Amino acid sequence: MNRTEFIIATAIILFVAFCMGWFAYWVIHRFTRVSKSDMGELEKMAQDLHEAEETRDQAILYLQQREAELSNQLAQTEAELSAAMDGLRDARQEAEELRAWIEKNNLG
Repeated sequence: MNRTEFIIATAIILFVAFCMGWFAYWVIHRFTRVSKSDMGELEKMAQDLHEAEETRDQAILYLQQREAELSNQLAQTEAELSAAMDGLRDARQEAEELRAWIEKNNLG
């Protein structure tokens, strides 16, 4: 193989390598490129997702506040019920004492 044939063979190999690289770039670019309409759609989806996350955060905050209010109301109601039950117990005991005193005084 003389010098001219070596240069031609090297040029052909380099040209084929360049063509393969260019073709690989074209294929990758073809499958990974995003059009302007796709970008617009992605932007809209990102905005919708952001709004949904904000709405979710607001709903969670509202539910936490409502749960705290209801827990407080339940504690107050239980305290009132306990006080009412104590009062009822005292009233029953007093009524029993009055019945016993009336029966004792009527019979005696």
